Amino acid sequence: MAFTSSSGKTQSSLAEINITPLVDVVLVLLVIFMITAPVLQSGIEVNVPKTRTVKEITEQRTVVTIDHDQQVFLGDKPVNIHDLPARLQTGGDPTHQVIYLRADQTVPFGAFASVMDAVKQAGITNVSIVTQPLDGKSAAASGSGN
Repeated sequence: MAFTSSSGKTQSSLAEINITPLVDVVLVLLVIFMITAPVLQSGIEVNVPKTRTVKEITEQRTVVTIDHDQQVFLGDKPVNIHDLPARLQTGGDPTHQVIYLRADQTVPFGAFASVMDAVKQAGITNVSIVTQPLDGKSAAASGSGN
């Protein structure tokens, strides 16, 4: 688009769109989502116990959660404890399957043992219990059960 200035000269306007700020914003958002996605393991609020020996969770595994109301979740979906063994058996060889068990620290041992029994009924023997380090860093898996 051309226009004439007050001095009589004809000038053209710059009609190009500068996309550099857009690319900057998109890259910042991408970095933010890449950092926060692994931290958001589950939408279920659980206050896991704190321990000294903690191993960082490095791989995506099946997570069974027991919340403070003793409701059992497989991933983010609620599941009946009687249906849990059948739901866990859908994924390949149970002897090589690893389960992360997250339980609120206020859950009684009886409820915890019932869920462990349901996992064992599915044939899964490699169970890691999710805990938090004492200094309050990120959640992690502690130990393995047989």
